Amino acid sequence: MNEKPILFNSEMVNAILSGRKTQTRRIMKVQPSEHFHPQTIHGAMDFTAHWYTPGVIDKDGYLQPARKDVFGVADEDEGYTCPLGAVGDQLWVRETYRMARSLDTHSPSEVAELSLNAGYKNPWAPIQLEADGTRIGKWTGFDTPPVITEAGKLRPSLHMPRWASRINLLITGVRVERLQDISDADASAEGCKISSMQSGECLSDMFARLWKSIYGDESWQANPWVWVINFERMEAK
Repeated sequence: MNEKPILFNSEMVNAILSGRKTQTRRIMKVQPSEHFHPQTIHGAMDFTAHWYTPGVIDKDGYLQPARKDVFGVADEDEGYTCPLGAVGDQLWVRETYRMARSLDTHSPSEVAELSLNAGYKNPWAPIQLEADGTRIGKWTGFDTPPVITEAGKLRPSLHMPRWASRINLLITGVRVERLQDISDADASAEGCKISSMQSGECLSDMFARLWKSIYGDESWQANPWVWVINFERMEAK
């Protein structure tokens, strides 16, 4: 089992916490060609990711099987490895957060060192998660004597260390598809709510609107290939 970080904004974090969000889409960094057609052994189109043995060209110019299988999608000419992992792997969520104000001048790695030097077995700090205001740990910082402290500066999700993460996700399914091919059912799994739809919208329309608000109209119009990751929430470590 492997684990990797994944970023979510506050809205999506709350959707995960409420159980509404069990799916996410991430643009494939390398886009398949227009001739990409992965198939089953029976010839049916199949965009579900699986383990496969990629081919490599040896020093004599011959195609040989690679020594290591990879998890992704492939046809006879193209192959793409899922960057987030395989079914059964875990993702830990990075979200916007704050530490105690007394720690504002310290980086996450410095805070980890401070906590270990203070006698803790593992890196630790008072954490406030911006999505819902949840506070983790006793809010006394590392002051001597301990004093209750206020939340400090806002820290971007990109800089959240593993030890500060509260949400673990188990990957339950991976496939690829065009962005605009999302169904209403999948839009719901992405966290879209019927109560938030605008007049005349369906859930997939709402997803399109949200996507454009984050990535821009051009991204939606480009209709890129995306990784579709299904997951379920686990207990945080």
